[in-house]
Amino acid sequence: MGQMGEWISGDVPPDGGYWEALLRDGENGKAAPVAGGTSLWDRGELDVLQSPASVEPVVVEDQWRGAREAMERGLVLELPVVGCNRGGVLVGWNGLRGFVPASHLMNLSPFADEGERYDELRRLVGTQLRLKVIELDREQRRFVLSERATRLDEGLRQGLLDKLSPGDIRQGRVTNLCSFGAFVDLGGVEGLVHVSELSWGRVDHPSDVLAPGQSVEVYVLNVDRERGRVGLSIKRLRPDPWQSVEDRYHVGQVVEGVVTHVVDFGAFTRVEDGLEGLIHVSELAEGNFLHPRNVVQEGDVVAARVLNIDSERRRMGLSLRRVGNDQTDQKGTESSY
Repeated sequence: MGQMGEWISGDVPPDGGYWEALLRDGENGKAAPVAGGTSLWDRGELDVLQSPASVEPVVVEDQWRGAREAMERGLVLELPVVGCNRGGVLVGWNGLRGFVPASHLMNLSPFADEGERYDELRRLVGTQLRLKVIELDREQRRFVLSERATRLDEGLRQGLLDKLSPGDIRQGRVTNLCSFGAFVDLGGVEGLVHVSELSWGRVDHPSDVLAPGQSVEVYVLNVDRERGRVGLSIKRLRPDPWQSVEDRYHVGQVVEGVVTHVVDFGAFTRVEDGLEGLIHVSELAEGNFLHPRNVVQEGDVVAARVLNIDSERRRMGLSLRRVGNDQTDQKGTESSY
């Protein structure tokens, strides 16, 4: 590629010199006519999905680091097209703005004249493109991507998708964590482990149990070959503890657990991985107290007596105040849990 000029990310529009440089590197090396030094932005020749002034992405080092990792690992990113000009299209990724030169876009007609090609570029605004990072310079703020660079990967990716089936067990690598789950690279195809499929127990955020770059074994839940999506699970590689809870625990048994959450109506306590019981507020202690936190705190290790077990509803009632009572009467066992 030729000299790309300085890339400005954020709500500051690229100046005319930047766009003119991009146009010079456009498809077939042909530059679009530029009216006497006037900024392309000022002349309205940059079509954007939304006004740059209304978007104020915060660019931090982590975003550039993520882009660098994506380029080094050759990841294929599915990104929205947020604008275009005669030289190519703008895409958004994690608060950064990247540029895809027209010569790196697929499916543009090689026989179209300049006006027709510009119309094709404008039609891409608002769509999604599968891209690879081909040039990145944090100091110069250059972030350039290519759709054509993914073409070599598509055959391999489709081959991997065709080989995947529900029930398969595969080894993968965690590529990204977000509030709703973890993305795992299976060697060219990325799948999602939804937060509900990470563990049989409670998971507040995927970062509590996984880390980017971690190698994990996953179970394939479903494969959508048409959309290129793969659903994965980690918890299903292990037995569901509620399926055999009544084989290991019984009413009246005293168990040790860790308080995980304290709420107005009681305290949830983890008896084992994936198995939580509730100590109802009425079963925390004798006498009056203002809040369950006056009796227990998150992280406390407690001994509790099992009051009831309901494997179908995945519920276990526990009591602190009855631990010292050798009688196992069932008064109050029909708690709200």
